[in-house]
Amino acid sequence: MATKKASADKAGRTATTASKPAVGPKAKVTRDQLLTYYRDMLLIRRFEEKAGQLYGMGLIAGFCHLYIGQEAVVVGVQAALEEGDQVITGYRDHGHMLACGMDPNGVMAELTGRSGGYSKGKGGSMHMFSREKQFFGGHGIVGAQVSIGTGLGFSNLYKNNGKVCATYFGDGAANQGQVYESFNMAKLWNLPVLYIIENNQYAMGTSVKRASSETELYKRGASFGIPGEQVDGMDVIAVREAAAKARKHAAEGKGPFILEMKTYRYRGHSMSDPAKYRTREEVDDIRSHHDPIEGAKARILEEKHASEDDLKKLDKEIKEIVGASAEFSKESPEPDPSELYTDVLVES
Repeated sequence: MATKKASADKAGRTATTASKPAVGPKAKVTRDQLLTYYRDMLLIRRFEEKAGQLYGMGLIAGFCHLYIGQEAVVVGVQAALEEGDQVITGYRDHGHMLACGMDPNGVMAELTGRSGGYSKGKGGSMHMFSREKQFFGGHGIVGAQVSIGTGLGFSNLYKNNGKVCATYFGDGAANQGQVYESFNMAKLWNLPVLYIIENNQYAMGTSVKRASSETELYKRGASFGIPGEQVDGMDVIAVREAAAKARKHAAEGKGPFILEMKTYRYRGHSMSDPAKYRTREEVDDIRSHHDPIEGAKARILEEKHASEDDLKKLDKEIKEIVGASAEFSKESPEPDPSELYTDVLVES
């Protein structure tokens, strides 16, 4: 487990910052759990690959941010959450929706701006939600979801329902002012919030070391007394273990917890980004040695939970699901012009 360093301020409060986790033995995971995580990550990967294809065909317009490479983060965190816990994130949100159990048909239809989408085709890639699945949205304004996620944590505290809110944001958003206002309030009232920083190394086209004076982002809550931990975000089991510990901390009334997930996106910031700020060799090295799906696959085969043929069959099933979602999105009608004036305000 991570060791903790504590220092007392003048008021006597202890400010705790967790150190980097030590490398230990493999965490225990059952056959069914590992296969489920592998399937969920593979669904996100294949879905995002298909979304990239549809974007290239002109069927998806506007911004589109793919989650390829980061699948272990949301799948691992979701495995640690409990029923009723909320999830909120930024604009790289398709993977989070799928991990929450949202229907691939509805997600893809929203990407293509069709009425069968989760936001009736009016939200697009960055703005859809599902109250049924406790998914409170992707948000296009950088860092805006952090304040909303903190508010969801306050709601949980007020209702005393034992639930937590998993609030995702990136390394770029970690430098936004509203993030620190949220940290202050969350610790002041010990709100049940997990702040999950998906550090994919580049905020748009700028590396963390060029944009952040403190590059170890799990330390960002130290001055507020919020503990943090840095996690291998390319290892779904490591993510699950860290998230389970953090959730327990928050649910027990000890306040927020920061998890910095060291991850990596293979594609550009968005579909319009050629990603020339990094070398092909850098991307290929991560793909070859740290890919989250290949890592899970290797463990499945090593522990003889499934054969190569079993996994090929699973991949075929996933591709069929994703292909069906693409067809559903193409067949779903565009929103009627009258929809322009619906869902804009609530009359009371």
